[in-house]
Amino acid sequence: MSYCDYVNQLTPEQDELNKRYHDHRYGYPIESDNELFERLVLEINQAGLSWTLMLKKQQNFRRAYSQFDIASVAAYNAVDRERLLNDAGIVRNKLKVNAAIHNAQQILLLQQQYGSFKNWLDQHHPRPLQDWVKLFKKQFKFVGGEIVNEFLMSSGYLPGAHQADCPIYAKVLASKPAWSESK
Repeated sequence: MSYCDYVNQLTPEQDELNKRYHDHRYGYPIESDNELFERLVLEINQAGLSWTLMLKKQQNFRRAYSQFDIASVAAYNAVDRERLLNDAGIVRNKLKVNAAIHNAQQILLLQQQYGSFKNWLDQHHPRPLQDWVKLFKKQFKFVGGEIVNEFLMSSGYLPGAHQADCPIYAKVLASKPAWSESK
């Protein structure tokens, strides 16, 4: 059985977390706004670091960011920012912490306008990556081309999460709504 090159090259210490993520989460559509927010926060925090580190710290991020409850994070204040910047269990980067709070606030606005963050994504799907990047930069902070690409690939909005000969590729395709394949 052939897997994506990424999985085939994993070292034993990277294998368990990454393979589980690859097989059960990467590229699959996400229905929950809080899960989409979690993925966005993790992708932002991964910038300059490894995805393995994000997977290892994922539970710490959940605890630190109120289980990624968007309304809770959007209401964070200076005390919460300081708490996050002193939390050794997560990435302590002021720009990334501020982006998470700002982005939660922006998602609340999108939820008011579109009913959900997912609806906002769905209503803008499909579009080429460069158009997604422009759209994200209008709404969010700390979102460059690589972060937007990985966020959208990992949540099923852009192709490329899995190679066609990877056994997970067919599972991901089967999990997508019918409308997504025609777009």
